[in-house]
Amino acid sequence: MATQGFTTCLWFDGTAEEAAHYYVSIFKDSSIGRIGRSNEAGPGPAGSVVTVEFTANGHRFIALNGGPQFTFNESISFQIHCADQKEVDHYWARLTDNGGEPGPCGWLKDRYGVSWQVVPDELIDMINDADPQKAARTTRAMLAMGKLDIAALKRAYAGE
Repeated sequence: MATQGFTTCLWFDGTAEEAAHYYVSIFKDSSIGRIGRSNEAGPGPAGSVVTVEFTANGHRFIALNGGPQFTFNESISFQIHCADQKEVDHYWARLTDNGGEPGPCGWLKDRYGVSWQVVPDELIDMINDADPQKAARTTRAMLAMGKLDIAALKRAYAGE
């Protein structure tokens, strides 16, 4: 395997370039790379965008204008690990604006239908705590939330 690892390909219906710029505007360590265009042989009109290489938060992606045959669903999602509530709030707001949809338990869909999990780093430790009561209280609190509230999760964890 090449030392560069994996690249995630995201299938869009004509909005690949727009989506790539959207993701680059949200995440640090992001940039647009090569833009592949159709030539006289196709697959679309000569000069139309087929692929856009981009990096978001250091992860490599290709946005592909593949057509309407396939759409995103919740069976695949990206987790955003957040250090604090400010990061949770930032990503939640940016990814749900202009047509995004908030979901349960820190999940959301962005305007393109891509699913994301906006997760505070602390949550993973709390719900996997060796004390089953602490873990259960935190899990119950999480299951009742949309956007995750770290202070409320900590209160549940502590039994308050």
